[in-house]
Amino acid sequence: MIKIKISEQLGKHKMTRKELAELTGIRAGTVGMLYDETIKRIDVEWLDKLCKVFNCKLTDIIDFVPDDELQEEPKD
Repeated sequence: MIKIKISEQLGKHKMTRKELAELTGIRAGTVGMLYDETIKRIDVEWLDKLCKVFNCKLTDIIDFVPDDELQEEPKD
């Protein structure tokens, strides 16, 4: 599963979704879907803009988590 870590970066930079939309030119609705991790496709241009605004690496905003790591721990 691909994990989008926009909420982490917004918190780290004390930035709102609206501010992020204004700084990147990405529509507010799209920023909301990135934040909620409900977006189905990500434009490479958006990733470039996000990395520039957050002054970070791609791995700071997007990550791959193997499905087996997403499974809940067994309850005793």
